[in-house]
Amino acid sequence: MKAMILAAGKGERMRPLTLTTPKPLVRAGGVPLIEYHLHALAAAGFTEIVINHAWLGQQIEDYLGDGSRYGVGIQYSPEGEPLETGGGIFRALPLLGDEAFVVVNGDIWTDYDFSALRQPIAGLAHLVLADNPAHHPAGDFVLVDGQVRDGQPDADTLTYSGIAVLHPKLFEGCSAGAFKLAPLFRQAMAAGQVSGERLSGHWVDVGTYERLAEAESLIEASR
Repeated sequence: MKAMILAAGKGERMRPLTLTTPKPLVRAGGVPLIEYHLHALAAAGFTEIVINHAWLGQQIEDYLGDGSRYGVGIQYSPEGEPLETGGGIFRALPLLGDEAFVVVNGDIWTDYDFSALRQPIAGLAHLVLADNPAHHPAGDFVLVDGQVRDGQPDADTLTYSGIAVLHPKLFEGCSAGAFKLAPLFRQAMAAGQVSGERLSGHWVDVGTYERLAEAESLIEASR
């Protein structure tokens, strides 16, 4: 099974740091965020990694190289302009093949064990959902008996962690260009084609300096 790390985000809320450093190379605990993913994926047995990039993307390629020092092989999917999550994955599908693959946002920090995802999925997607963080109290989706559904008012929601297993068929009918991933999820949910699990462990969406500090505190506590 291959894995894809999404690394095309610009990191607007972390300026001025991200004016000169691509967000996935921002360091937490002295280590670039994306390196944590590469080490965790390699430890879980994922050896073929695809990374998309746009903003300052050459820095990512220059820093990570071919992935050999992490025990993986890296292929890159450069985007001349950001294609959003859905469009970025769609563009990379020729590198990902015909089978289901893992996808992880490059700007999160987590101690999640990716080996849990090395199994077939029954539908079009399998989402890892986290407890709602303070900055996103409304959550995204509902998890009921292993199936993910669109959130409803007053429902006990969870937040999409940015970790998933996706099947290429999720993107059938899509066209090249920028588009979001969430509408594809919701369409598949309506057809009962999205399973899920609740993330156990730590997870931080590193979108601001405050959340970067939160991740660093967790990393320090784990050492």
